[in-house]
Amino acid sequence: MNAVLVRRAVIGLMAGAISSGLLVATLGNVWVALALGAGLGAAQRLAFGMAPRAYLSRAMASGAMGAPLWALVSVVALPTLARGVPQWTPEGMRELFPAMVGWVLYGALLGLLTQAFSELAEWRLGREQGPRPLPVPVNTRIVILGGGFAGVTAAQHLEAAFGADRSVSITLVSDTNALLFTPLLAEVAASSLEPTHISSPLRTILRRTRVVRARAVDVDLERRCVRLAPEPATAGVWSPAEADAVPFHHLVLALGSVSNYLGMRGVEEHAFEFKTLLDAIRIRNQVIDVFERADREADSATREALLTFVVAGGGFAGTELAGALNDFARGMLVLYPRLPAEALRIVLVHSRERILPELTASLAGYALERMAARGVTFKLNTRVADARKGVVVLDPPEEVRAETLIWTAGVAPSPLLQRLPFERDRRGAAVVDRFLAVPGHTGVWALGDCAAVTDSRTGQPCPPTAQFALREAQVVAHNVRASVQGRPPKPFTFDALGVLCVVGHHVACAEVKGLRFSGLFAWLLWRGIYLARLPGLERKVRVLADWVLELFFPRDIVQTIDLAGGKQP
Repeated sequence: MNAVLVRRAVIGLMAGAISSGLLVATLGNVWVALALGAGLGAAQRLAFGMAPRAYLSRAMASGAMGAPLWALVSVVALPTLARGVPQWTPEGMRELFPAMVGWVLYGALLGLLTQAFSELAEWRLGREQGPRPLPVPVNTRIVILGGGFAGVTAAQHLEAAFGADRSVSITLVSDTNALLFTPLLAEVAASSLEPTHISSPLRTILRRTRVVRARAVDVDLERRCVRLAPEPATAGVWSPAEADAVPFHHLVLALGSVSNYLGMRGVEEHAFEFKTLLDAIRIRNQVIDVFERADREADSATREALLTFVVAGGGFAGTELAGALNDFARGMLVLYPRLPAEALRIVLVHSRERILPELTASLAGYALERMAARGVTFKLNTRVADARKGVVVLDPPEEVRAETLIWTAGVAPSPLLQRLPFERDRRGAAVVDRFLAVPGHTGVWALGDCAAVTDSRTGQPCPPTAQFALREAQVVAHNVRASVQGRPPKPFTFDALGVLCVVGHHVACAEVKGLRFSGLFAWLLWRGIYLARLPGLERKVRVLADWVLELFFPRDIVQTIDLAGGKQP
């Protein structure tokens, strides 16, 4: 057996056996507790890696496993073995609740001991050294451009498709080293979640993919290589011919999109973007900053301008952000008693006759009604036409005095596509065939926001949303493997599962397979689904902890970055 696996199993057995003392009262038998605890410890150590000195993270992640283990063992297995019936009555569940505490404590102690024993073994025995693989020539190089949902999911499926075949290399090029979980970005801007809790390091998500943190500046289709931008230290003496080049046999374009200001220079200069983690942090800090400035402002008109926030765009991103900022800002009024509530305005500007065009009219109307009741102002059939310092210009003609303008009203595919000889649609996205391949360029594939994808069954264009990007990534990975192995590809088709949108505290709208939900149940559904989709157990635990803390404590209003480093209106 592999020496590394034996070492991990022994460490897990020892940690599990020691921790099992917390299970004796729960299980009622010392030997059963010892055997089960040791077995679970070995299984955990074999299944999960260990980061250096990550005691708190390991304890939290392992402790979180206590709840499902309690449900599986104490609620289902033991009552079924004893009486043939699971303990699912309210009285029975209350009796078993103390056992859950024991399981959680067992998990936390197991995580701490496993971490400690692993580091002790490394100190005494040296680092784990598995058998060295024999060198294998690389015959196929797959390069993925983009570290968003589409690119990372494509890499994961390619890893699964090729397994341990080292003749195939997979490289992912991303300008950040983490996957941002964008559905929760508004909660970062509204100080409900800590910024890093919705970002997962790419190197922990991808096991055999080489991750290159860089920005792709060009694709040489003749020489089959991707050229990367230089490091900042060498940018002044760099020329395109000297750029780092990453060769490829198959290229997967998952470049995503950028903000499109529709040629409005004033808006581009004065508006905050809302696409990245840094954007959300800057918006959060801007809200806190204008509250501080308004608190010492004597002029009422200036104070009202400081406390006016304009969000351009009534789609999912803009509506969720407006609802989250409204909750955040109105909650802050308690800490600023000198500021009158009527001075605060959250204005949502949308060019159509109703917000959330992706939802049915009834749900969109419900969302508008609930948000208006909470204090959000709507300007429908209206566009942002221009902006200058302290003023937002609208069309039909109107000027709104506001120190904060946030742009979510337009996006465009990555500018890199404009340099490539691809057919593009009116959005500027690369046109692909029904197999998600770029016509006329063998081995080049595109998906996500940067691709114009058509459903092969219905012939309808697919929206550039995350749920479609995830399924497109699966099909691209399948078709890349099929191309390498000389098998026929499969066409892309997918029926949307539904849409979810949170519009304020405890209020959301949802459509799932034709079923419509709203209110508290939809809000719980929204949180449950996105918590389940968040990559990694550790991130799930951290986000869940943030949500629980929010029930008992006010949102944090400490500014976390220097505002001078960000875009200012």
